[in-house]
Amino acid sequence: MEDAEITLILQKSLSGKVLTTAEIEALLSIKEQSSLEQLFEAAQTVKNNNFNNKVFLYGFVYFSTHCRNNCSFCFYRKSNTDSVRYRKSDEEILELSTSLEDSGVHAVDLTMGEDPIIHNDTHYQKLIDIVTMVNDAVKVPLMVSPGAIPQQLFPTLKEAGADWFACYQETHNIELFQRLRPAQDYEFRLNQKKWARENDILTEEGIMVGVGENVHDRAHSIEVMRSLGVDQVRAMSFVPQNNTPMFSNGPSPFIDELKAIAVMRLVHPQKLIPASLDVEGVAGLKTRLAAGANVITSIIPPCKGLAGVAQHELDIDDGGRSVEQIEAILDEINIKKADKNDYINLVNERKKQPLAEGSL
Repeated sequence: MEDAEITLILQKSLSGKVLTTAEIEALLSIKEQSSLEQLFEAAQTVKNNNFNNKVFLYGFVYFSTHCRNNCSFCFYRKSNTDSVRYRKSDEEILELSTSLEDSGVHAVDLTMGEDPIIHNDTHYQKLIDIVTMVNDAVKVPLMVSPGAIPQQLFPTLKEAGADWFACYQETHNIELFQRLRPAQDYEFRLNQKKWARENDILTEEGIMVGVGENVHDRAHSIEVMRSLGVDQVRAMSFVPQNNTPMFSNGPSPFIDELKAIAVMRLVHPQKLIPASLDVEGVAGLKTRLAAGANVITSIIPPCKGLAGVAQHELDIDDGGRSVEQIEAILDEINIKKADKNDYINLVNERKKQPLAEGSL
């Protein structure tokens, strides 16, 4: 598509009009450098108009790497004997969460694989106890990322203190989903976001880039996220993992992730969009923020025996994913870390907002 046509689409988006699927696909298909620069500039404009050049920081507590699933892309799939398995004790979880709050993060993300010990309990009491314990100890909002859970658990999770619920579909192409997540139910996982939002828990949805999807699939996912009414949307590049069925697949070109972030910013102007440290570590932070992201996720304290997700050791033990290091990078690019109260107010305001028409 010619630069002039891309310019018209971007002008339409900047004027607040809804883009069509074809227009979203056109932006995701950009190859010319001049058009890419236009896309990222437009995404930056929209981000700054809505968030005043400020970003939010999320601390990451991966408290169990055990999982009952056999996802084709995941290092922690149950059959991967290369994975180092651990379950953090309550004391370790508490210490990690409070140390992250003390370091200055805006939210703590409690993440786990679908640990059979927790998921085989009908009442999920261990999960509820962990959320309650951390909520009692920290004053920042909590994100909970436990995998797919029963519908009836969401009111209890809300009462325990969950402010956010994250559960990524990875793709909204059902056939591809079934290859990525064998023996898992597409609708049940999709409904996680609906059930959480119905219980006044903010929701995050996400896709993986480079897992066999095409540009139409990415565009479709961006539109599905809008129809779901989720509050945070993300795209993250596929990174091949040892001893998994997709190990021989080539890594996704990072430019595809950057384009997806930028288009998400245009389609979801007021939503939070993460720049994950799990793909390239701090080396990829600047480009993701330049593409329109305004949340930095997977901040992990050094030397705590924690793992990441995609690049499970990248920049962790040397302190590269600490708040102090992130703030130094933000200073270099003249981006401000938001005040803690700014984030708390944002979360509270989002909870008060009615669900968008057509969502759920």
